[in-house]
Amino acid sequence: MLLEVNDLNVYYGAIHALQGISFGVEEGEIVSLIGANGAGKSTLFKALVGLLPLRGGCILIHGLPLGHHLDCVAYVPQREDIDWRFPVTVSDVVMMGRIARLGLFGMPKKKDWEFVHAALETVGMAEFEKRQIGELSGGQQQRMFIARSLAQEAELMLMDEPLAGLDSPSQEGLLG
Repeated sequence: MLLEVNDLNVYYGAIHALQGISFGVEEGEIVSLIGANGAGKSTLFKALVGLLPLRGGCILIHGLPLGHHLDCVAYVPQREDIDWRFPVTVSDVVMMGRIARLGLFGMPKKKDWEFVHAALETVGMAEFEKRQIGELSGGQQQRMFIARSLAQEAELMLMDEPLAGLDSPSQEGLLG
């Protein structure tokens, strides 16, 4: 099993946000999480990548606890969680997906830049690689984050509202 979640409990302060959540995802499966605003979808994703502490239950990836496979889990956050004034380019953000493979102080090699360029091509953002992230439209920002997760070569991709801000042709291109 690629992902196993057993009796997951997550709190925001004193608020019990998720209670008793259990499910599994096999390799190659595509799963959608649908629910009303405030139902806990983003909370679940943040727990699955270790951004929120667990108050019970466990998350296993390939049978090992969360944190043992940092390079095989990619997360595409909602756009509201980002400081768009931060002075980085589109290609810088996509390269961040390669950090686990580079090491903390490793310098990107030609192969890493090839992954970045290929990911940007896949999402139709190659022409924006040198643009500052704050200059992008909402749909372009979303496609940049999807490119980052593609460049990561992750086995598990978690996408929180991945189609938000994308026009119909972009949605079809990403889903096709």
